[in-house]
Amino acid sequence: MNDVHKSNKCTYIRQYHSMRPYIPVSKIPNFDPTNLPYWSIYEREGKTDTIKVGGTMAGEFTAGLSGGQRKLLLFELICQRMRKQSELLICLDEPFAGVTDDFVPFIVERLEELRKKHNIILVTNDHVNTLTNMADNTITVSAIDRTKVKINDLEGVDRQRAIFALSLGDEYAYESSGDDLKFFFDVEVFSNGALFGVVMFSLFSFGLFLLSFWDSAEDQAALVAVAGGMISFFCVQPYVLTLVEWRNAMEEEAEALMHSSKDLNRTLKTLLTVFMIFAIAWGEYGIINACINGLEAFKYWVAMFFDTASMIFPLICLGVYTHMDFQSVQLLGSLPFLFMIFFSTTFSPGAGVEGVKELRYLFARFYYWCMLPDVGDVMDGCPEDNNLLYLILSALIGVFLFLVVQLVLAFQNKSKSLEIQRLKESLEDEAFHQLQITMYGEKALKRLNHMASSVHSKKSNHSNHGGAVVEA
Repeated sequence: MNDVHKSNKCTYIRQYHSMRPYIPVSKIPNFDPTNLPYWSIYEREGKTDTIKVGGTMAGEFTAGLSGGQRKLLLFELICQRMRKQSELLICLDEPFAGVTDDFVPFIVERLEELRKKHNIILVTNDHVNTLTNMADNTITVSAIDRTKVKINDLEGVDRQRAIFALSLGDEYAYESSGDDLKFFFDVEVFSNGALFGVVMFSLFSFGLFLLSFWDSAEDQAALVAVAGGMISFFCVQPYVLTLVEWRNAMEEEAEALMHSSKDLNRTLKTLLTVFMIFAIAWGEYGIINACINGLEAFKYWVAMFFDTASMIFPLICLGVYTHMDFQSVQLLGSLPFLFMIFFSTTFSPGAGVEGVKELRYLFARFYYWCMLPDVGDVMDGCPEDNNLLYLILSALIGVFLFLVVQLVLAFQNKSKSLEIQRLKESLEDEAFHQLQITMYGEKALKRLNHMASSVHSKKSNHSNHGGAVVEA
């Protein structure tokens, strides 16, 4: 199923499909939940506006739908989305997993509805007889020889050829609307308890800071600034570490057609997280100035914001814009904080081996310390001016390096896509078309004739030589 998903345009519902547990079902754009088989229960209980998808995320439990009910929700969701379109490829991994026998007729009904207009491939270990009676074709995959598959009574079909032959189906066409924007704010701002947790933890931490550092001496500015920066970092870090799980769930939701744009969601989530850092930096600035004099200038707020951002931006980039697992993101994304302690020289001004000491110019914290009253004088190598500019540029080094790596990976992925396309074209011979006709019948014949007509038309427009067309 994963190979089919990678090789073809399709809608892919996994066996245990991820969804953000705090999504209110009633807020899903252009979705009518009253068609769900259990929704009348929530109507009688008056919970239709508050019931959530349910489950756990980053240690936070959210009461809501069971696993089987989420499966039914996904089936109803794709059915409603696909009614206005046709000839789509739908991949379903264990559609009956986690669903009690009482709800099997609901799934069967939805499958019967979908198969009238779309192409469905699914794998199952449950209710095999039910699906065998419904299926037009059966693909058998051996655990011994994974290079060949059996399609109906046809033995020894090349695995890759079979996977490409399943591509008789287009990609779902999304309709652009403002509903996705509203959905993001409904879910991530008004329904996500993590934001409330950040606010409460920040108030608690800065409250203790105010009590502990009140009336600090002006010559202790560096120590007070260190404490304020650490608190700001730990206020936002727990939220940032949930980005990996958020990204995985959001992408699987998009594959289940819940919302239209992964890129829009990534951009909005990034802006929300940056705004959170922005707000916490104001809190840090206000509390520090309440405890000590001499840091009232606006440039110090800018320094505090970019000092924290320099250590959080890598976590955002890796957590939202890559497919790294949580442990890798946590390890790599925390390196700027670790290296800042070692190389910025702010914890021991002037210390370090020659050659290593020069690394201090890569860290925003170094320029921040150069700006502090009575501290810059003991720092080794502070610029005479433009400290703020250097601070901002050094804070963005991680983002710049990430963009360079992403650009390189984009070229590599493009090359891989071209290789897959060339492989697919090399397999699209007469045997390939006959295999599609065997599985899809008149539906494949109509599509192949359309493709042949298009190819013939292009050749007629660009060449005086005729082209051979395979007739099926």
